[in-house]
Amino acid sequence: MPISKQQKPPSAREISINPDQAGQRVDNFLINILKKVPRSHVYQLLRSGQARVNKGRKKPSYRLQAHDIVRIPPVWQDDSNSALPENVSHLVLDRLRQAVIYEDSDLLIINKPTGMAVHGGSGLSFGVIEGLRQLWPNQDYLELVHRLDRETSGCLMIAKKRSILRILHEHLRGNGVDKQYVALVSGKATKDKIVVDQPLKKNVLRSGERIVVVADEGKPSKTSFRIVERFNNATFYNIKPHTGRTHQIRVHAEHIGQPIAGDSKYGDDAFNEEMKLLGLNRLFLHAKSLSFTLPTWQQPLYIEAKMEDKLCKLLNRLRHDATSER
Repeated sequence: MPISKQQKPPSAREISINPDQAGQRVDNFLINILKKVPRSHVYQLLRSGQARVNKGRKKPSYRLQAHDIVRIPPVWQDDSNSALPENVSHLVLDRLRQAVIYEDSDLLIINKPTGMAVHGGSGLSFGVIEGLRQLWPNQDYLELVHRLDRETSGCLMIAKKRSILRILHEHLRGNGVDKQYVALVSGKATKDKIVVDQPLKKNVLRSGERIVVVADEGKPSKTSFRIVERFNNATFYNIKPHTGRTHQIRVHAEHIGQPIAGDSKYGDDAFNEEMKLLGLNRLFLHAKSLSFTLPTWQQPLYIEAKMEDKLCKLLNRLRHDATSER
């Protein structure tokens, strides 16, 4: 096979992990190093032992330690800046570019669109992080600080430095990041504030579907719900998750008998259909704001992501209906 001008001759190389790189998964490290190699091929390199750590095979979940030696096998990469993977359309990249609400030398925060996964995998060829790496091809480091469900919109942080990622992970494990969500749920609440302190456990159904349930043997999980507005048969909540479990807000909302509007997994079918007739075609869960500080900052940063117009219009419709029936 002739070598084009857009390709580099393959050659194996070894990288010594410095303290700033330590702690990250080896699959994420390789994906970041081999930016123009499909994720599926990166995992194949690990499975086959072509990519190694300290001359041995490692699982993708292995967390790198300082001074580990990572072998990067010979891999062809296309250095053409004009060529984009076919599965990341210009339309998607434009949506991501317009979604940026904060950027500095350490951090990027976007208002993630609903329906977009944060990363590829599980049948998805790309996600937010892959798209952002296409938009910032000269950025050496871009990693998700946390995750949002595919159907959830709102504030999503991406670190530009490994050191910032470590600091924000420590903040997230403690109380260093104040995350606030808003959601429309079924039913009219009677209490102004509800705190749900129920452990959550991941299950896999016979169909292969993954689902989260309240279970005594689950991981500790806590969510606070505070009423913002009451409607005829729905409630608009401000929600603070004190822990960060998968589907936490959605499962805790269902647990108190007030599932989130548009939730096809944990929701109420009749309520969802009623909201659909009013124009809702997505999960009504939005990561409204983030507030936190970093060691180099003199004051906390507060970032707020606007809700989609369709969500605002639905709330206005519910207000109108509630007023007209009084």
